[in-house]
Amino acid sequence: MSATKKTTIGLHVLARLKEVGIDTVFGVPGDYNLKFLDLLDDDKDLTWGNNANELNASYAADGYARVKGAGALLTTFGVGELSATNGIAGSYAEMIPVIHLVGTPSTTSIAQGAVLHHSLGNGDFSVFVNMFSQITAASAHLTPNNAARQIDFVISESLRRRRPGYIGIPSDIVNTEITVDAGKLDYSIPRNPQDTQEAALKDIIRAIQQAKNPIILADACVLRNNMKKELAELVKVSGFPVYVAPMSIDVVDHGLPSYRGCYSGSSSLDQVKKEVLSADLILELGSEQTDVNTGGFTYGLDTSKIIEFHTFATKVFYSTYEKVSMQELLPLVIKHFPSSAKIDPASIERSLGPRARRADTPPGEVIVQDYFWNKMTEYFPERSIIVTETGTANLGAFNVDLPKDCIFISQLLWGSIGYTVPATLGAAVADRSRRTFLVVGDGSFQLTVQEISSMLHHGVCPIILLFNNDGYLIEKLIHGRDRKYNDIQMWEYAESFKYFGKDIKVNHQRATHPFQVGVHAKLESRKDFEKAMDQAMAQPDHIHFLELILPPFDAPQEALKQIASYDG
Repeated sequence: MSATKKTTIGLHVLARLKEVGIDTVFGVPGDYNLKFLDLLDDDKDLTWGNNANELNASYAADGYARVKGAGALLTTFGVGELSATNGIAGSYAEMIPVIHLVGTPSTTSIAQGAVLHHSLGNGDFSVFVNMFSQITAASAHLTPNNAARQIDFVISESLRRRRPGYIGIPSDIVNTEITVDAGKLDYSIPRNPQDTQEAALKDIIRAIQQAKNPIILADACVLRNNMKKELAELVKVSGFPVYVAPMSIDVVDHGLPSYRGCYSGSSSLDQVKKEVLSADLILELGSEQTDVNTGGFTYGLDTSKIIEFHTFATKVFYSTYEKVSMQELLPLVIKHFPSSAKIDPASIERSLGPRARRADTPPGEVIVQDYFWNKMTEYFPERSIIVTETGTANLGAFNVDLPKDCIFISQLLWGSIGYTVPATLGAAVADRSRRTFLVVGDGSFQLTVQEISSMLHHGVCPIILLFNNDGYLIEKLIHGRDRKYNDIQMWEYAESFKYFGKDIKVNHQRATHPFQVGVHAKLESRKDFEKAMDQAMAQPDHIHFLELILPPFDAPQEALKQIASYDG
């Protein structure tokens, strides 16, 4: 029997959050969560996110989790938690473990079915937790009797399954004493069934030995399962050409001689597409075959050539090995990799030719997106965090060369516009040692602009690069090019820091970290953009805002290819 200890419900929640590496809890105060907030505020190891609204808090927690491994937010019952639903659903879709803490009415009010503010007025206090049960790995509404067990279960299940978790905390039991397990959380996945795993391994090794033109295609679930190290080892031991997908362009070192580019079906560079389709064996790791990730379902890969490694199963051609996870299987493939099948990475370029690159920058002085992405590779340092918004901002990044050890954040599956502004806050807070870049469109920016205020409050220092192309460009390219519904109100975007109080004394006094404002300018020429970027790069301890004026219908080549395959 494991050791136990006495604590309170609220303190146990905070202890478990800290145990899994969380040091910032995003959210918004509300009367049902204030007692819990007292505990958080008194904890010197934790920082309160202090967001402008709950939707933004959920996005910030998601961005934070993509850097730290897990995130958390705190909202109030009903009106607060429902405001965060979109963000939690996005975290569920994209497999991001975010713990959603909700302050709820007292157990007495719940037992009486009282008609309380923020409720539906029908005495049913289970309706919201039931809603969240559809978009979480686990959900619970705490009582003194179940709290110790349910807190551990929800957090463990969230991390095990890489999905959000929901914990409702009644306001009158936050400080109730309980007995809890004193041991560490166990969120490891179950061991693979040995006989099934051995059969899968045998088939995989045989296929590798017989292949004449094998490749590796690494996708998002390698990142979700923290397996970049294992992927790097597989690339090293095999020497196979390796490709990434749009959801995983940061999964492998682009400087490796075996790295060949990003594959997304018909949206790929022509040479990349030719190379992938000519392979006779594809080791497909953590594939997420969404519409955007596959170029509108134009992957065109032959099942008879694919070995699929997934989080909870493995598929060798047409045979599926249930419960054989890549977390345990892939190290065995590396261990037993046949030396006769190894490819000399130096020979890859001789056989396939130089790696495909984006097209040359179009001439001129006007800033266009193809120029922008080609130029930005000169500015990204190693260990950058690069956040790109849904639309042309993230489509244009598909074929960008990244320096070593970068983190690339986008929401390619859920695709909720506005996600990236709060997500940038979360990511920058999660690791202040990295340079953070946000690339966002004007339309998306207008949805969640308030988190610029939170960036100042927390003293984070991203370089914000806003595409001002006067409206919802990706929608215009898909449908309604000249329709008024794709127009937006024009703002003075470069003045955002001023509006959000950069010069107000009390803001500097209350900030969790000191903040300094650097470049904040509207830029119309490449010369001015490059000058501003040089200045911003020279001031890593400042926050910067570069508003780039683009032609209204300019789009990167990747976006045009993606839209050509779009089926809305």
